[in-house]
Order: sequence, then C-alpha cells, then structure tokens
Amino acid sequence: MQRKFSFSIGEFYHIYNRGTEKRKIFLNEKDYRRFIKLLFLSNGTKPVVIKDLPQGRSLGEVSKGNNLVSIGAYCLMPNHFHLLVREITENGITKFMSKLSTAYSMYFNKTNERTGSLFEGRFKALHVENDEYLKYLFSYIHLNPIKIIDKNWKSKTLINTKNIKEYLENYSYSSYLDYVGKDRAEKIILNKNSFPEYFESFKEFQKFVYWWLEFKSKDEPKDRPWG
Repeated sequence: MQRKFSFSIGEFYHIYNRGTEKRKIFLNEKDYRRFIKLLFLSNGTKPVVIKDLPQGRSLGEVSKGNNLVSIGAYCLMPNHFHLLVREITENGITKFMSKLSTAYSMYFNKTNERTGSLFEGRFKALHVENDEYLKYLFSYIHLNPIKIIDKNWKSKTLINTKNIKEYLENYSYSSYLDYVGKDRAEKIILNKNSFPEYFESFKEFQKFVYWWLEFKSKDEPKDRPWG
C-alpha cells in the first residue's frame, strides 16, 4: 500500500510494525538485546556487519558511519515495536528501516529455523504534524509496556499506579530509563538534540508520563496504532 505522504527532512514520524499474524517477534532476552543493538548499528551509512555487534564492548566503539535518522524514543513489545524518529538525510528513514528489518529478520529466522516474512508487511508510519502530538508520543510510546501486565488498564476506573510505575522503571526494552536519568550504554541510541526540549529535567519528563498514566486515554489522539 502506497503511503499518503513522503518522508521529508526535518519532519518527525511515529514508526511502528508488528509480527506477521500478530506473532511474537521477541521470544527472549537475547532477541530484545539484538534488536536494541541493531537500532544503533542500522542507523548509519555503513553496512550492518554482524561480527561488529558488540561482544563485551560498548556500542560506542563500533563504527557505523553518519546517522541516517535521529531517534527520539523507542519501545519494544513482545509482538511489535514503536520508534519516534526524525528524517535528517534523504531517504534516511527508508534506508534505516530496511537495514533494521532485514538484519533482525535474518537473525530471528536463523535462530528459530524458520523462513518467510517476520513482519506484517512494510513498516507503518504516521507523520507527526504538530507540537502537541509530538510531545504526547513521548508518553504514549513509553507507556506501552503496561499492556504486558494489564492489557485493559486504560479502560479501568482504578489502576495500581504504584506497581505500574515500578514496572516501567524496571522495563529495559524502551528508552524510558534514558529519560529518567539512568546511566546505561543504550543511551547512545538516542539523538535527543534533534527533538524539542520539552522536559527541563528527568523529573519533569516523569511527571508528564505519570500525568498520562493517571488520565489514561480520555484525551488521547484517536489515530494511535493498535490501541
């Protein structure tokens, strides 16, 4: 299906995709870690070389060339993923997603002795057309993991916010920890300077996310993918 828009340099996009037939694309810790490493390695002008995947060394030691896109946020879920990116080079998003999807699919299929497409067709993309929606996505993307422990949390009048907050702060497969001040190797994946400075401090970011947690879905945009 042809997109209704073309990617433009300087513009922001919500990128997402899921497994074919809604199947799980991350089966264990190793799968999540491979995809996270590929988020960094695929975002460069050099080809992705599997032997360059860090083994006992940091991501920053790997030469991947210049960035194709700027990554502002990400979240991996058992059967899908979300990315918030900015186009910074001509066809950067398309090249980045092609490298990422191909490299991970090859790894997953080889590991699980399967063939065929892993993802549900071409990656999906929403153009972020205004500042309010862009800021909201930092909350939406990072709150996704709650569905793992309570898939109906948005429809409930009362939720256990204490347990949810603790869960988010221990969920390492998103960029949430990088926004609340955790010092970890994965922070190198993000290019925060390419995005508006909405949050003056770690606490300001956390306060914003918690606000959406408390108010849930009643004020959310209607075009969010997969609920």
